[in-house]
Amino acid sequence: MVAVAHDTVAEYDVDLYADHVLDDPYPHYKALRELGAAVWLPRNGLWAISRHADVREALFSHAVFSSAQGVAANEGTNAIARGNLLASDPPQHDLLRKVVGAPLTPKAVAELRQTIEPAAEQLVERLVSQGSFDAMSDLASHLPVTIVSELVGLPEEGRQNMLKWAAATFDQLGGENERTARARPVIQEMRDYTLRVATPDKLKPGSWSARLYEAGDKGIVPATLCPVLMRDYLGPSLDTTIFATGSMIQLFGQNPDQWELLRSDPQLIANAVNETVRVESPIRGFTRSLTRDHVVGGTRLRSGERALLLFASANRDERKWEQPERFDIRRKVSEHVGFGYGIHTCAGMHLARLEMQALLRALIPRVRRFVLGAPVAARNNTLRGLQSLPVTIERA
Repeated sequence: MVAVAHDTVAEYDVDLYADHVLDDPYPHYKALRELGAAVWLPRNGLWAISRHADVREALFSHAVFSSAQGVAANEGTNAIARGNLLASDPPQHDLLRKVVGAPLTPKAVAELRQTIEPAAEQLVERLVSQGSFDAMSDLASHLPVTIVSELVGLPEEGRQNMLKWAAATFDQLGGENERTARARPVIQEMRDYTLRVATPDKLKPGSWSARLYEAGDKGIVPATLCPVLMRDYLGPSLDTTIFATGSMIQLFGQNPDQWELLRSDPQLIANAVNETVRVESPIRGFTRSLTRDHVVGGTRLRSGERALLLFASANRDERKWEQPERFDIRRKVSEHVGFGYGIHTCAGMHLARLEMQALLRALIPRVRRFVLGAPVAARNNTLRGLQSLPVTIERA
């Protein structure tokens, strides 16, 4: 790593989307935090904002740090992504959020508890009886793939491709590299599917996707936007929750004292989920475009420039958290930005929490200890998580 500062502008001459950085990002994030509040990335043509207070302020200041020009680190993706929920500002964002987020409100998600909790119980009972399983393919993926994909309401072909489309959705948000290039034809496949296959007559009645078209029929949103909005369910609803769940099992396996603590005090379940997302944020970060000149920690960013807001770095900022790399389920963690912050806070946050909490409730009475095998990382431009995590459990 090379870290240099020129006059009043700090630079970090490393490609944040290079393989070696994606595999072990935290030393790079720490170097960025030490260099300054805003650091220029010459390899990426971006500013990096990596400290907690500055990331949180930028996320809150959507009028300055705009999403309307896209949130990717490459202009090819930004050019075609504008206008969806993630790549929009008020007032358009408010309207889209109201429609897309309708089935994801706390009240709506609470109604899913009676479906998700029994499914989690059955899944965990089966896996525990096996004695060993893969925490990613067998545990973390199950609820999103079987329940959430059903709620989205796609024809079967689409449900089978959701994981592939989700990974590509986040890969194309990175820098202009091979992963981004490989993702583009997959994204085109998803776009073609939403336009030509997942038509209103083929969607499950009452599903999330069907409700989008109902909103289009009522004139709440333009009907032409419905296929675009459907894509907001196809990508973000799966991989982020899957990766966070896998990280949760890995962290409890690496920290058996914290698992013992949780088993002795299940009231900590909600906080344990938040601490997981803080320590191993599934989303590394998104970019924003500056609408006007703005000073961050003494460094002036110019109108039209783009800044990468590093959620995963902010969540390990020593200025905010004591021993930030330590997994501590008693930590006061309400201000983490693992689910974003401000108007673009993750719309699926409540559902992700419900799924993860349901799994913990099912695991606590059945598992005394997780014994981890060798993990295999899943390399993605925007997401951080595991592809595989072998687990053997000691039964309670």
